[in-house]
Amino acid sequence: MELTTPIPYIPDPSNLQLEPLIGFVLGVLFAVLFNAEGQAFLATSLGDQRVGATDRHHFNAFLHLDLLGTIAFLVGGFGWARHIDVNPARFEHPQLYLIITRLGGPAANLLFAGIMASIIHLVMTLMALSPHIFLGVVAVNVTMAVYHLIPIPPLALGNIWVALLPPSQAQLKVWLQRLGPYALLALLFYDRIYQVGIFSRHLDPIVRAVYNFITG
Repeated sequence: MELTTPIPYIPDPSNLQLEPLIGFVLGVLFAVLFNAEGQAFLATSLGDQRVGATDRHHFNAFLHLDLLGTIAFLVGGFGWARHIDVNPARFEHPQLYLIITRLGGPAANLLFAGIMASIIHLVMTLMALSPHIFLGVVAVNVTMAVYHLIPIPPLALGNIWVALLPPSQAQLKVWLQRLGPYALLALLFYDRIYQVGIFSRHLDPIVRAVYNFITG
């Protein structure tokens, strides 16, 4: 199944088309939902249990939206969910379980993309419906999973290496977590304006390969 719009998809105000736009919006909502809930599920399962935590297990995509992360979707085709707080001290193996928890977000995006691709195959077999909206949802989730390999917080790999800094670097951790989203967004705006491919030239081939593999 081939998607006619570019992957990753970035909305172009001068050439907006309905189906790709709907697929993108739904893709963003599902992407932040599964990314955040994936982290929350693994953190809770591995020992960081929090009764009544407002950032976990409410399955409301709008409550998981992050302002800068949403802007990043519009500028760069990927973004991030609102931060899921994790306390590694509650884990039996703090560093290992923290890594697993943070990678749970991108893993959940890939899992959802695979499930959605299976549903698309089923729908196309049983009904003569256009799959392009659903394929857009798959594309956004795959893009989010792959781009979270960028080692800048608040993306998964960035969160991991910052969290693993020694306790003596506590102040540095705070500054990296605060400045990371702004630095990343600045890079995305720069890339959008000058088309230098800071991240895309390395990661877009991976996105397309994973997307083609999942959708067959």
